[in-house]
Amino acid sequence: MAVRFLEDRVKDDPDDLVALNKLSVYYLQLHKTTEDLKYLELALRSAQASLGVLPIDQNLGGLQALAQVEFETHNFIAARDHAKDLTEYQPHKTLGYQLLGDALLELGEYDQAETAYRQLEKLVPLAVTTESRLAHLALLRGDLATAKRRYSFALEQAKNSSIPSPEMIAWCSLQIGELSFTNGDYEVAERYYREALSVLDGYPHALTSLARVRAARGDLKLAIELYERAVQKQMEPMAAAALGDLYEVVGRDSEAAQMYRHVERLSELNKLNSFLYNRQLVWFWANHNQRSQDAYSRAEKEYEVRRDVYGADALAWSALKAGKIAEAGVAMNEALRLGTREPTFFYHAGMIAMAAGDDQKARDYLRKAIEMSPQFDPLQASIAKKVLESSN
Repeated sequence: MAVRFLEDRVKDDPDDLVALNKLSVYYLQLHKTTEDLKYLELALRSAQASLGVLPIDQNLGGLQALAQVEFETHNFIAARDHAKDLTEYQPHKTLGYQLLGDALLELGEYDQAETAYRQLEKLVPLAVTTESRLAHLALLRGDLATAKRRYSFALEQAKNSSIPSPEMIAWCSLQIGELSFTNGDYEVAERYYREALSVLDGYPHALTSLARVRAARGDLKLAIELYERAVQKQMEPMAAAALGDLYEVVGRDSEAAQMYRHVERLSELNKLNSFLYNRQLVWFWANHNQRSQDAYSRAEKEYEVRRDVYGADALAWSALKAGKIAEAGVAMNEALRLGTREPTFFYHAGMIAMAAGDDQKARDYLRKAIEMSPQFDPLQASIAKKVLESSN
């Protein structure tokens, strides 16, 4: 195994830059396919060790590794800054622009992200890396048709590559599935989730997405079984939260409570978990009316740095649950500023409008959420439908 070979090389020679930098990349790949955070820690350690041997200006491999790990550990400001360094050292190579655009996107700096992606497009037009990023940007801006077209093209490119990457094919399939789910096309979504799993067996994100779509299609038994498999395989809190919600729907209340406790344990298992899963914990608490002030405080603190639309949504939703209705309205406007067509955004906007006394606006937003994806969430969609029924 390549990782074992490289680990042995580093053990024999701790200053082996080539081995350290390759190890960091391999650890990142293992994290993406397993969702095991230990690989992030190992990747960070390898990158830091490499740059401890030689500094950035003499060790671009170490700089590349560090910027990638910083992005994956949600240190987006550092990732952005080091990606800028990469574009200056290597203006005709793609990685710096990829990382720069991705970090800017996570920080909510969308116009600058597009600039980085357009530079990437000049270097590698019609490539998987370019098309998938421009697809994501289109999705955020509410242009679902363009997003689907670009994701579909990226998927075909990935399949037709001279050396096809199962990870890339699975990821592209997953993105089309997610887009289809968001748009309420559950049959198509399931087909792409299954395609992702067929090329990358056990792919955690595809497994949980397949569970979600089975729940949306009414097959709660299989959905629960799939979520149970996912929770056993990965330490990702939202899979546990979704499983808890389905337990609640089918009346397995004690198991739901147990799984909800598991969500908090996973989210705060250590410093890295607490940082990576902060936003997921905020949404979990807000969805379940738990620790409302803590949820709001965490969302507010994160949004000071990471001002993307999903962060604005988390702030808005937690502010509502903390009784801060005016603040919730302001944050929700920020979440909707790009025109993102996301059912949960519309649901949250509707509930905030209802709390603010604007019943007509509330009904309009809630209808948008249900019309777009009738079963976007097993608990929250039910609440939206009940509110609509009671307001008619």
